[in-house]
Formats: sequence, structure tokens, C-alpha cells
Amino acid sequence: MKAQDPIAPALSLSAFLRALRERQSPAEFGLAAGPRRRTPGLRREEVAQLCGLSVTWYTWIEQGRDVSVSASALARLAHGMRLSRAERSYLFEVAGKRDPERPGIRDDPPDEILACVDAIDGPAYILDRTWRARRWNAKASLLFAGWLDADGEKNLLRYIFLRPEARALILDWPSRARRVVAEFRAAVTAYSDDPDIRRLVEELRSGSPDFERCWDTQGVLAREGGERAFNHPTMGLLHYQQVSLSLAGWPDYRLTMLLSAPRLDQPASYSA
Repeated sequence: MKAQDPIAPALSLSAFLRALRERQSPAEFGLAAGPRRRTPGLRREEVAQLCGLSVTWYTWIEQGRDVSVSASALARLAHGMRLSRAERSYLFEVAGKRDPERPGIRDDPPDEILACVDAIDGPAYILDRTWRARRWNAKASLLFAGWLDADGEKNLLRYIFLRPEARALILDWPSRARRVVAEFRAAVTAYSDDPDIRRLVEELRSGSPDFERCWDTQGVLAREGGERAFNHPTMGLLHYQQVSLSLAGWPDYRLTMLLSAPRLDQPASYSA
């Protein structure tokens, strides 16, 4: 297999920055277009000035030279050039850096996006980055007593590990609880310094020996769909096919749908 060209990321970054600069309107930044401009958009020295960077250093980046680009410098570029959320995300992606501000993490989707759960026939809910339910439909309320009903604890992890209703409802609770913790660890890796995440983990570690044991195994799994089954106190044994999707534009939010599935003779592994 051909080895990856180490200069390729730098060239991707340089091409992106050059394209951004050339399509910017000088007037939008309070700069006169002037008859002496030979190329569209901003000049390199103007970008450097707007972003508080060295002209030479910025020029080297656009030329694809092998120079070190810090996350803070990328943040100044994003701010100075007024990048959209998608552009900023792409900038950090091609540079191979983690965005220190994680733009959009505190933004809530508009109500019409959250309300999509009402159009889904089966139980459906939307989780935020702390796995707190932000919206759910009536069928989800009926299924998840103790979580999505009127008096329920809205965080999925608190429900699974701290509410007795969850142990009775979820078939094969021990194995599913282990998997949910591994999925949560994988999902919040990028937010390890987020105070809300840290508080939640510490609360659960001190409040649930089961969670602490699962957390200490260091398991990491992708959150996937699949067969799910529940032993509901009034509706009996229920089987679903779970589908989980990220919301476009709000990657910290996930929509989960439980769709009707044929009854299984020997259920394997199940989850909330």
C-alpha cells in the first residue's frame, strides 16, 4: 500500500485558505476594492492583518509549506475571516487540529427540528451531548416510565443506572448497561474537559457501583442500532429495531427511533 504523502494535509489546508481568501469581498471587511487589485477577494497581507498573524507565516501556509499551525492560530483565522460553522469545522479537520471552542456545542437546534419526533410512528427521542433527552414523542413516554414520563429523570445514563424501572424494563440489563457506558465514553471523548460531562461521570461513579465498574473497564464502542426488547409492565414483551442518527448541523444531538420489529424467539442483546 502506498504510504500517505506527509505534505498532503498542508496542501489541502493551503488550497482551502486560498479559496476562502479569494472569494471574500473586501467591502464586507471595510476595505476598498480599488482599481489596483489584480486578484479577486482579499490580499494575503489583509488576511494576516484581519487575523492578527504574520504575513510571512500566513503566506507559507497558503504555499503549502511544512509549517506548524496551532489550534489558536486556526481559531484566529476562523474569526478574522468570519467563517461559517461548517467552514470552521472543515478548517480544523483539514489541519488535523481540535477546535478549542467546538463551535455549536452550546447551540440548541430550533424547535421545528426537535419536533420531528412527533412525526415518527414509533417511540422516538433526541439526546444532547450529555445524553439528556431534549425531545420525545408520546409513544416514548409510554414506553420509558421513569425516564420520559412526567416525573422521570431525563438523562438516559441516570435513568439506566439510578432508576429501578430501567432494570425491570430493559431485557438483559447488565450487558446492555455495559454497552451503553462504552458507547457514551466513545461519544464524549472529544469533550473530556467539558464540566457538564465531568460532573455527570463523577456523579454516576459515586452513585452507582455498576456504572463505576463499567466505566473502569475503559470500553469504547460506537453507538449503533439493532434489535431492542423491553418487558413493559402493562404492554408486555415489546420488540423494536433501533435506528440512531446525528442531526445535520447539530452533531452533538442524536435522534433515536424504535421501529416495530418481528418478535424474536431468542433475544440476544438489547438496550434503551
